[in-house]
Amino acid sequence: MSETKAWEVDTCRGHYNNVSCVMFHPQDKSIRVWDLAKRVCLHTFRRDDDRFWVMAAHPTLNLFAAGHDSGMMVFKLERERPAYALNGNLLYYVKERFLRRLDLTKNKDVAIMQLRTTGRMTPPYSLAYNPAENSVLVTTRNTNTDNSCYDLYQVPKEESAGETTTPTEAAESKRAGGFTAVWVARNRFAVMDKHHQVTIKNLQNEITKKVAIPSNVDEIYYAGTGMLLLRDPENMSMFDIQQKRIMGTARVAKCRYVVWNNNLSIAAMLCKHNITILNRKMERLCSFTETSRVKSGAWDDSGVFIYTTSNHIKYALTNGDTGIIRTLDLPVYITRVQGTSVYCLDREPSPRVMTIDPTEYKFKLALVQRKYDEVLQMVRGAKLVGQSIIAYLQKKGYPEVALHFVKDERTRFLLALECGNVDVALEAAKALDDKACWEKLAEHALMHGNHPVVEYCFQQTKNYDKLSFLYLITGNLAKLKRMMKINEIRKDYEGWYTNALYLGDASERVRVLKSLGRTQLALLTAKTHGLEQEVESLASSCDIEVQVAPDATLLQPPVPVYSSGDAPWPALTKAKGFFDAAPSGSGASKTTTSAAIFGDEEDVVATAGDGWGEDSDEEVTAAAAAAGGNGSGYYVPPPRAPPPSQGWSQRSQLAIDHVIAGSFESAARLLHQQVGVVNFEPYRALFLASYSHSRTSFPGAVGLPSLLAYPARNWRAAAQKDQLPVLGLTLRSCMDKLKEASQLTTVAKFTEAVAEFQAVLLCAPLLAVDTRQEVTEAQNLVRICKEYLVGIQMELQRKTLGKTSPEDIKRSLEMAAYFTHSDLQPGHQILTLRTAVNLAFKLKNYKMAMSFGRRLLNLGPRPEVAQTIRKVLQASEKNPVDAIEVQYDEHNPFNICAMSYVPIYRGKPEVTCPLCGASYLPEYAGKLCRVCTVAEIGKDCIGMRVSQLQFR
Repeated sequence: MSETKAWEVDTCRGHYNNVSCVMFHPQDKSIRVWDLAKRVCLHTFRRDDDRFWVMAAHPTLNLFAAGHDSGMMVFKLERERPAYALNGNLLYYVKERFLRRLDLTKNKDVAIMQLRTTGRMTPPYSLAYNPAENSVLVTTRNTNTDNSCYDLYQVPKEESAGETTTPTEAAESKRAGGFTAVWVARNRFAVMDKHHQVTIKNLQNEITKKVAIPSNVDEIYYAGTGMLLLRDPENMSMFDIQQKRIMGTARVAKCRYVVWNNNLSIAAMLCKHNITILNRKMERLCSFTETSRVKSGAWDDSGVFIYTTSNHIKYALTNGDTGIIRTLDLPVYITRVQGTSVYCLDREPSPRVMTIDPTEYKFKLALVQRKYDEVLQMVRGAKLVGQSIIAYLQKKGYPEVALHFVKDERTRFLLALECGNVDVALEAAKALDDKACWEKLAEHALMHGNHPVVEYCFQQTKNYDKLSFLYLITGNLAKLKRMMKINEIRKDYEGWYTNALYLGDASERVRVLKSLGRTQLALLTAKTHGLEQEVESLASSCDIEVQVAPDATLLQPPVPVYSSGDAPWPALTKAKGFFDAAPSGSGASKTTTSAAIFGDEEDVVATAGDGWGEDSDEEVTAAAAAAGGNGSGYYVPPPRAPPPSQGWSQRSQLAIDHVIAGSFESAARLLHQQVGVVNFEPYRALFLASYSHSRTSFPGAVGLPSLLAYPARNWRAAAQKDQLPVLGLTLRSCMDKLKEASQLTTVAKFTEAVAEFQAVLLCAPLLAVDTRQEVTEAQNLVRICKEYLVGIQMELQRKTLGKTSPEDIKRSLEMAAYFTHSDLQPGHQILTLRTAVNLAFKLKNYKMAMSFGRRLLNLGPRPEVAQTIRKVLQASEKNPVDAIEVQYDEHNPFNICAMSYVPIYRGKPEVTCPLCGASYLPEYAGKLCRVCTVAEIGKDCIGMRVSQLQFR
């Protein structure tokens, strides 16, 4: 185009509305990416309600920004994550239409073949390598799923692959449409098509089997020979292709990638901002959330998961501990971790090797695995410093480890107190010389019975009152007298008099009163205690006649039976931990000192005098031989065997067996780990009742105590050492309680029904069953109780609302509508629908009334009820509108928040109670569940365990 003429060079056709400027964008609410060589549209980005006006490209990154009516968006034109697969030391990856092989040990990178191109140059999405047949599956995805496909290539052998020359012709492949392709056997692979159906194909790309999977599955992943991982919007499931059934399911929403360890026993599920680690039984080991996007990950040889985010390389242990290893300038994709080297690909993609320091996560791993020799070696190496490590050791219960490398005296003091090391705390307190530290040390030393240290602390803080009382309770009267003299010198009359009372020294009390000028009190004290000389000397200076009470009794402090002196109170013997004996050979030095003072044992015996009576040994030996003969008649009674209940808690992982065994602490720990119980007060009565069933008592011989027996539930099949206790709480008894609660619901005794349902719910985790069918019944029991409790509690809340306020009327109608979606028995469902129909019709919400009425008729009510509902329907159809707008959509599935009683529609974020499964809004996470009243909302738990089958 010039000032005088213009001509058309080319035309790109596709927009259907005005194009205001090619530099910006047209007004048809879309952005189109054009291939200028072929004049075709490659991509379309569309918004339904906004027009795009401006667009800009990032100067260095593959990012574009576009502004529209309501804001802006940032997007990419093509995927930047490289497609790669690792086999041993060989890394296969795709770069610029070539399949390349990198030998990680030799750092040798060669292009082994050229790949076929797709129509629009879309980069490969994934790569799967089969070492048995030396084949690869290259999957290519498009925004239009109809154009997604996969290619099956035969990889050339190493001797035929070009090491110095680049292949110039595309390799032959077997191509077919498919969304995902993964290997499932040596010569079989699974393909998911655009209709989300899975087929098994052979190396000739021929279908050998069709596999029926759930309809909501939208992705498949490799899970070993004959196995697949299936992804649906909310869960990940392990699927056995031969048995055609799901082996296990875990709740993992929107998983993107799966990374298995070397032996396929543990997998890391990478989501957009979350990582969940599961074992092969689909049991959750841990999960954690990242603020930035998770990019990739690989397992270290030691079993630590190393992963990358947008700007960090991090680590994760299977117990949930995470940390940062190093920062990144640009995102990378980890392919392998070996020692201190991290092999990765960048977005070019080009291979890179990064060096990391694994000391921190190996230290934590050694602690978890109780490899204390490695921990001590790292501590002595002083490679770990910083408050984060100290805080970690304190949190995990290893303050004694932190003591080995902490130099700061205040931190050392606090750690010593935490692990009960009074000696180290005393050294640190001397260095700090702070009053608060002395007081805290005195408090802890007193709890340990180390009263010499308590005495020293009180002396440092000059707390003479407490010091006097310490001498009193330890029976150290000599030091108490000395303390009284000190108070006399300090003219502390109150302390002086108190110590005199502690000692029972009446004459000293008379001296104190005389020094204070309290002559009458001094005279009275002397006369009461019969101190005649003091009475005569004081009577002359006192004008008032002092009368002694005729019934006066002597108040004298008790005489100490035993005084420990300067030695601490005796404490229970505690085995030294690994770290208690590691720093120095203090034990050896004490032994050496003792030997140096007293000499060797042989020397002492050899130089013993006649006064020890050694000449009587022969007589004693002869008498013993005459009495015992050859010694064969000597009887040693066997040690008393532990009761059977002691082994119950060791053989079983079920909470009820620990309760019956009397191990309430371990039972509470299991309930906390399995179903998140944090409030154990409601379980007190259940624990005590179950424990009372653990044994029976019957009379024995006359004059002897009763004998105890321990009934076993598996006494027929198991040996005595493998027996487990008989149960007082059974699935049948819980079913009977459930029926009683259902009857109370029918007669509208809602308060009593809530108590019964909650009682059944609390009993469910304390069940023990033998078959998988009974496990399912126990889980259904919990689900039924949850549905009834949420609905009934909501109904009780609804009945407290007023009937005059428009807000209360609207809220009442909403809650009645929500109650109709509780999964109740048909008879109770009819009752909820009748309530909702009547209320909606009364409030002129005829459309809602029609909906409730039709649902009620489908349940087959009694004839008179059906006739009434039909009349309501006829009246409502004349004007099918709602007078009151409510927050209720019957066509969109939802759960009811058990705290606020509002709907949580499918796809919206929610948290659940790990025990009853009640749904809550995310803002209630961490609070106590209102339904079961014992579990923490949103706590990550392994789930209810009521059978040993669930641990296999």
